[in-house]
Amino acid sequence: MRVLGIITARGGSKGIPNKNLVEVAGKSLLRYTAEAVSASQLLTRTILSTDSNEIAIAGQELGLEFPFVRPAHLAKDDTPTIPVLKHVVETLAQQGQSYDAVFTLQPTNPLRLASDIDGAIGLLQETGADSVIGFSDVGERHPARMKRIDAMGRVVDPEFAEAFEGQRRQDLPPYYLRDGSVYVTRSEVLMQQDSLKGNDCRGWLIPIERALNVDSPFDLFLVEQLLKLGPQRFPGRAAG
Repeated sequence: MRVLGIITARGGSKGIPNKNLVEVAGKSLLRYTAEAVSASQLLTRTILSTDSNEIAIAGQELGLEFPFVRPAHLAKDDTPTIPVLKHVVETLAQQGQSYDAVFTLQPTNPLRLASDIDGAIGLLQETGADSVIGFSDVGERHPARMKRIDAMGRVVDPEFAEAFEGQRRQDLPPYYLRDGSVYVTRSEVLMQQDSLKGNDCRGWLIPIERALNVDSPFDLFLVEQLLKLGPQRFPGRAAG
């Protein structure tokens, strides 16, 4: 299987200025993804997609391939991920290069391991699924424990509330939240369905200790503490 990795690294960022190049525990967020890509055995090729000259230079210094600039209209605050990925796939197709699947790699997930990348690709191959996406167990934040607060400030149980107050988490059905570090999708699903998920999606489980997407200064603090421990202490595994 030919798998194209696409690192999505837009230049603008409001929450954390120049976020993709911010250093955490001595390395930029972009470097962590570059190192995971370099250690992967199953990625055929990886492209850095950015509109930023600074990120492009930093990426090339890390050994990343930057064959073309992302157009400005695909680098806005509200630009979805799918058009960015399709731009890369379509541009490469014009050069006669095609791939069976696309792996979306966000630098904001620095705790992703090469074993997550290769494990998810392997699961995609083994199952014949449309996609494999990373998830983590919701743990104590189970949706059955959520409440609504009405206009009067009263707490209201939603329809999916736990059977009784204080129900043990172990007795609640397991739920998972998308982690953001793993998205590998068959090319035809991405290009023809405008979807990263498709109809048959399998889960790659990421332990909660590594399920962090950097979006705020507090996220950076948490990631730094975990990196000091070493992400290898919390390996990922397939859900099937």
